[in-house]
Amino acid sequence: MKPQIEFRLFRTKLADENGVALIVVLWIFIFLFVVAFDFSTSAREEATAAHRFSNETIGYYLAVAGFERGLYDFLNQQAGTGQQFQQDPKRSDLFDGSWREESVGAGVSRVRLVDEGGKININRVNEETLRRVFTNLGIDDVRRDILVDSIMDWRDADDLHRTNGAEDDYYASLSPPYTAKNGPLDSVEELLWIRGVTHGLFFGYAEDKSQPTDNPRRVALRDIFTVDSPIDRVNLRTAPAEVIHALMGIPLEKCRTFVEERKKLAEKTLADLLPLLGISAGDAALQMFIFTNPSVVAVEAEGRLEDSRLPRRVKGTVRLGGAQGFEMLRWLDRDIALPQN
Repeated sequence: MKPQIEFRLFRTKLADENGVALIVVLWIFIFLFVVAFDFSTSAREEATAAHRFSNETIGYYLAVAGFERGLYDFLNQQAGTGQQFQQDPKRSDLFDGSWREESVGAGVSRVRLVDEGGKININRVNEETLRRVFTNLGIDDVRRDILVDSIMDWRDADDLHRTNGAEDDYYASLSPPYTAKNGPLDSVEELLWIRGVTHGLFFGYAEDKSQPTDNPRRVALRDIFTVDSPIDRVNLRTAPAEVIHALMGIPLEKCRTFVEERKKLAEKTLADLLPLLGISAGDAALQMFIFTNPSVVAVEAEGRLEDSRLPRRVKGTVRLGGAQGFEMLRWLDRDIALPQN
């Protein structure tokens, strides 16, 4: 009887040991599974990051190639046309605002030239014109007065703020605090530091998400203002629809139609353009415009691989003159591409 009991106890002990061993093995498998899963996830993420970095690097150099091509075309056109703007009818105008695309190896390079003289110089525009611009953009009176007074306060050299403006006392109360410029803006992005200028106004998207709209985009301040224009007025030959709309209050769709019709003219003169806008040669609105050669141009370029949906974008602003035929005013190594209307 005693041996039988001992045998049963041995079997029970052996079963317990087998159970413990099974649990240990299961925990080892779980540990190895977690380690393998973590390793595979890390490897996949690193591979994806390396792939994106490779695509972005290639896109960057494709964008730089586009910039060089745009700069070459700009300098070549200026050298070949002199002061007359005689244009090959078979060739599109370099300053019509459209993107020109070409394949480069396994990638795509796009470039467009934007005449800075076709925008409003934020450092030179007077108070009356500035007020008209914000009114034509549909900004309410209270907000418009804050914007106008704050921009004028930011630009002037004194510390006296206007009725709706802002000086050091206002900006010092913000977090983080800073002081008013009391001088001309160095870049159009500096508008974002000024009281009343929101990201929605600057980049042109609707700020009130509670109001449904078919078109969430609006005219962006960054598309109509510049600090690089060498003239006080706006070049009507190259001005985009948004700038004409902001200056004159003409409906935006009509301004876009004008821009499309302007592209079709082989030789553009002021007399050719005025009828397209429905204004006469004696109209007082003409004092805001000029008809001249572009001399300061923003070259915007984009590059990407053909199978990539993430383009790399660069932007350089150049001015005619200097030993090389041009002078680089500013370079933006990573420009922001926004959806179009």
